[in-house]
Amino acid sequence: FKEWSAAAAKLQAGELVGEDRSYEAPPKDTGEAMDLSAANLTLTFGLGRSFFVDDDGKDRFGFASKLPEALVRIPHMTGDALEAKRSNGDICIQACADDPQVAFHAIRNLIRIAGGRAVVAWNQQGFGRTSSTSTTQVTARNLFGFKDGTNNLKVESPNLLKKHVWTSSENSANSPAWMEGGSYLAARRIRMNIETWDRTRLREQEEIVGRTKVSGAPLSGGDEFTAPNFSEKGRSGPLIPADSHMRLMHPDQNDGVQILRRGFNYTDGADELGRLDAGLFFIAYVCDPRTHFIPMLSTMTSSDALSEYLRHTGSALFAVPPGVKDENDYICSGLFS
Repeated sequence: FKEWSAAAAKLQAGELVGEDRSYEAPPKDTGEAMDLSAANLTLTFGLGRSFFVDDDGKDRFGFASKLPEALVRIPHMTGDALEAKRSNGDICIQACADDPQVAFHAIRNLIRIAGGRAVVAWNQQGFGRTSSTSTTQVTARNLFGFKDGTNNLKVESPNLLKKHVWTSSENSANSPAWMEGGSYLAARRIRMNIETWDRTRLREQEEIVGRTKVSGAPLSGGDEFTAPNFSEKGRSGPLIPADSHMRLMHPDQNDGVQILRRGFNYTDGADELGRLDAGLFFIAYVCDPRTHFIPMLSTMTSSDALSEYLRHTGSALFAVPPGVKDENDYICSGLFS
């Protein structure tokens, strides 16, 4: 973690991870980001449950006593088609940048630094963020063509972030001191049944989502950011159907719970039948997955009309410690103190 911290500081500044001193040794930096800017690169690190204990609850590396109670196993959900090769892990690294080559370069060099001590379990490349995290950003669209994350938490709402995203003893029961000011990263690789969706009537698509496709406005009327009126009736029932995605995921239907979405679209070629392997690499940050993520995921997979067009193929949960404070600090330092 100390080596990764030093390298991350250089990578995020657009610098090489090391200086070459010999032609007889491999280069310190792999080089594919030379002459490129830092491209707003950010690096986020997290620890999985298996970093602390194995499947039988036995201590793996001497940190079992520091396992956060909130770092639970995500229960099996209705319709799960999870692949072991795309799920879980001891450690995660999320690299985000305006240039995918910069993000790849960062991951590649961090992997090389960890050589002999850690190996890659799986990775997922994404593109085109699927939710805005600031009021200055336009709401992006997912691969179904709908605006995604209209009600997402924004950086301009620090009080809501404190309540729902940053972990503390106030919003996460029995949270350890080393996680104070951190968060939990929940990831789901969600394959979309693109071909089936593309043959679905527009009216049905909008009723499944609960919003109009072009403007993103709730079906009860207004514009994208108009508060939905769930009691508004039409000829055949609520204008926003009871099993629509927006209705079931709205804070008003989840005891006020909110999550910080930071997902991306993905595409990984095609399967043996020629269908696109594409969809949403869902990523969310929450203060406690037991109260903020797992209940919503359970509702979505069991009751959401959108689930008919989705297949969850990967799943993971990681504890993300607070960020590095200064040049003398390092990733996960609180865990070792």
